[in-house]
Amino acid sequence: MSQPAVVPFELTPAISRSLRPSPTLYLNERVNQMWADGETVYHLGFGESRFPVHPKIQAALRANVHQKSYLAGQGLAELRGAAADFYSRHMDATITPAQVIIGPGSKSIIYATQMALDADLILPTPSWVSYAPQADLLGKPVYHVPSSSDDFYDLDMEALDATVRRSQGRNKMLLITSPNNPTGLMLRPDFLRELADYCRAQGIVVVSDEIYALVPHAHAEHVSISRYYPEGTVVLGGLSKHLSLGGWRVGVGIVPAHEAAARLMMALRVVAGEIWSTPTGPVQYAAITAFSGDPEIEAYIAECRDLHEIRTQYIWRELTAQGYRIKQPDGAFYMLPILNGQRDALARLGVSTSTELAAYLLDNYQIAALPGTAFSAPEAELCLRLASSYLDMETDAKADEILAAYRSGVDADTLMRDHHPATNAALARFGDFMAALG
Repeated sequence: MSQPAVVPFELTPAISRSLRPSPTLYLNERVNQMWADGETVYHLGFGESRFPVHPKIQAALRANVHQKSYLAGQGLAELRGAAADFYSRHMDATITPAQVIIGPGSKSIIYATQMALDADLILPTPSWVSYAPQADLLGKPVYHVPSSSDDFYDLDMEALDATVRRSQGRNKMLLITSPNNPTGLMLRPDFLRELADYCRAQGIVVVSDEIYALVPHAHAEHVSISRYYPEGTVVLGGLSKHLSLGGWRVGVGIVPAHEAAARLMMALRVVAGEIWSTPTGPVQYAAITAFSGDPEIEAYIAECRDLHEIRTQYIWRELTAQGYRIKQPDGAFYMLPILNGQRDALARLGVSTSTELAAYLLDNYQIAALPGTAFSAPEAELCLRLASSYLDMETDAKADEILAAYRSGVDADTLMRDHHPATNAALARFGDFMAALG
């Protein structure tokens, strides 16, 4: 009897090159499995905001479970209007519903934008884990802007210009994130003005991922580069960070208000129509409430922002006191410790790369963190991305307890000392590790 023919499920070259899972999602799955197996793990590897869904937004979702029909590919008209008003207020800009597209998460809109624009990707280093892989999937050239750990990986204009000159394509697209993931640092207004002038002179489109814009810390104001370069900036936002609605998958894209950008919007609508059709109907209707400007929801956004700041700054202060080299975060819930100064001591442990460093901490200290290489940092750079958002909020019940303790009026030090056992246990492990390095 003849053998059946082998079906040739041959992968495309782009997929074959990129056949690796998202580092953040992979680590989160691994940690969840370790928890399921009864192991102790301190999860600083996943940037999910964990606060409860605001009651009014919950009620809005329940009230719209019957919304079963397909909606417009650009997004529900009422939702685009609410999002335009919301971002007009928070960005101090004038945004119309025609400039707004709603997608299943901002990640999808970033991918659609990369697909639509015929441009080389110029990407600061380090940067979020999915930007470069998205470009790879599209066969789009990626040019990384080098940076130095000596100045905490700040974006440097001379390095940017050299990278732009090195790129081969006629058109360029610069993708920035502020506040930044993985560093938690903010691009300051003076720098943004200079960057805007440069991109305008060079004809570079800026894609500004501002998903953390509403999670600034008190010492650093968030300003969008679109304030200085409105004609050349596409802004991305959504509900995942400031309202802890990551699983709802509501992303927002805002294009400039001119004819060329209108053509981009049409292209985004085409991509949406061929890939996701429309974000989930009940969620879109409920999201109108999230963007409504309701005073109670706006107050809740401020509460969550303040709690993210308290928790992140506490971890930064404690790790800095232990000897870790970290630049103070300006926003979001991330920081990037750099351990190049401990290179010799780490080498004696068999650790010479950030990937080995992250593995060593997980295996020996039960600390889950992401290596700098996941964010395109050079392999030899001994840095880690830490996220403060998950510790002591691993379950919804724990998140409710943290919020209740904050609302009881305790001061920040008491909140962190008495209501964050996992955070303090993780910090003790970090202290043991640094002590072991000598």
